[in-house]
Amino acid sequence: MKQAEEMRAEFRREDLGKGVRRKHVDEFKKGSNLVLLTPELAKIFPTNEAVNAALNSLVGVARSATGQPRAQVGAPQSGAAFSSE
Repeated sequence: MKQAEEMRAEFRREDLGKGVRRKHVDEFKKGSNLVLLTPELAKIFPTNEAVNAALNSLVGVARSATGQPRAQVGAPQSGAAFSSE
């Protein structure tokens, strides 16, 4: 898809208002994450709870396969889930 160099004719810069720098920086610092699922996966995992449960289960399987202790589901984790070593 080719992107245009300018805004579409129906958009005018004046209509967009004045931009606010760092408007969402506090939310970003909280570590909010947004992940878009494909429509097929969204049908299988319709809620964030369903996605989190499936991912926690997968982490448990991966850790048991590598011999790492399994953390409690829902417990806050520090650092990365797996070591790159």
